[in-house]
Amino acid sequence: MVPMSVEEIAKAVDGRLVAGDGPAIEATETVTDSRQAGSGAVFVAIKGERVDGHGFVDKVADQGAAAAIVDHEVACTTMPQIVVEDTVAALGLLAKHNIDRRRQLPGAFDLIGLTGSVGKTTTKDLLSALLSTLGPTVAPIGSFNNEIGLPLTALRVNADTRFFVAEMGANHIGEIARLTRIAPPNTVIVLRVGVAHLGEFGSRERIAQAKSEIVQGLLPGGTAVLNADDDYVVPMAQFASGDVLWFGQGHTRDSEVHADHIAADAADHAEFTMTDAHGEQVAVHLGIPGRHNVMNALAAATVALRYGMPLTAIAQTLAAQHTISPHRMALSTVSRQGASFELIDDSFNANPDSMKAGLDGLRAWNANDGRQPFRVALLGAMLELGADERELHASVGEYAAGLGLDAIITVGSPSDAHLNVLAESLAEGATRGRAASVDCVQTIDEAERIVFDLAKNHTDTVVLLKGSHASGLSALAERWA
Repeated sequence: MVPMSVEEIAKAVDGRLVAGDGPAIEATETVTDSRQAGSGAVFVAIKGERVDGHGFVDKVADQGAAAAIVDHEVACTTMPQIVVEDTVAALGLLAKHNIDRRRQLPGAFDLIGLTGSVGKTTTKDLLSALLSTLGPTVAPIGSFNNEIGLPLTALRVNADTRFFVAEMGANHIGEIARLTRIAPPNTVIVLRVGVAHLGEFGSRERIAQAKSEIVQGLLPGGTAVLNADDDYVVPMAQFASGDVLWFGQGHTRDSEVHADHIAADAADHAEFTMTDAHGEQVAVHLGIPGRHNVMNALAAATVALRYGMPLTAIAQTLAAQHTISPHRMALSTVSRQGASFELIDDSFNANPDSMKAGLDGLRAWNANDGRQPFRVALLGAMLELGADERELHASVGEYAAGLGLDAIITVGSPSDAHLNVLAESLAEGATRGRAASVDCVQTIDEAERIVFDLAKNHTDTVVLLKGSHASGLSALAERWA
């Protein structure tokens, strides 16, 4: 963060300053985890479901923190406290102040906000890699895209930051609008409107309404980068106050960049020709797997071009990105208990769109070199899909069966009946689609046993892990790491 006095912070968050007996310390970072609150840190005490940060105020004082932001005064005499009504809201106010401070300092600074039902974190990772070649870039770790994660990332912006890439997610109407007030963007990306969080919003139209808030939150004259291939995204151009840049796989609009001749190698790394608005072309071979990442790469490339990065340099940087945030199409080889197989770990989260994309990646594995691996889909539940969740799960199971996969394993939970129902719906759909082999289990231990048995009997096995975080499949990925 831009260095600030405690008095400046108190004013920014509209708080009441309770001075401590210790020496005044300039604040240089903001944290919500007491273990990270070292010298010069502002500790924001947040009440969570299990832990109340106010219980750690004494600890952070002993660690040399500059101040604590609290919703009630805590018995602590050595460190200043800033008392506010709502510490999460105060975190947002402090983040907004930090961004405003950076914009007042010399040197160019641009904030790029991005949203979409699928692909946000991958696009954020690719865009961060591209922009980092142009100047110091701040981007969230993992999927920090909510009312706590985004402000914490915004508070990493300092006087030297050239770009801030802000991922913005939403479960409700108004959430993205609130995030754009904290971090008003110069440029925004809208990737796709899918059915993630359909249970919360009720319809894709309402999801589109929520995503459009990022375009409406642009600074005056800001740039909107929109998916020309998504009929729910295209109408968002009406909300842009400045330029609209399109990206896509077709030629339906005057795209800033578009992709042609899309193919993939044996490990499902996309290969395509990228063409810019001037007709310049370059061959691209993505370093991360997943043909669906073509659109994410085009979105990131559009922004990089906007900020002056040459097309050839974009292609080179995209090819060099082999790892992104954890549990997103991560490739590895698992060898244990007499079994060996290739793992595609896409277990961070799931919705019907991303689940199908992951399954497509599994089907495409080694498809171009004549090999026929034994393909296993290990699937967990998808959450927040609303009243049609069982049929949506069944349709994904049926889709998986239609790809001709060799085995489909669905995983529920030993303690959550809801997760079991959804896993059973996945399995029912796969059975309805006449899948070759279908198993439905309640624990990752049972799933692991089946996978190992299959791998022992098939020397060329590849396994996809895909499910919402609550399904626990990421824990299985970590066990196999």
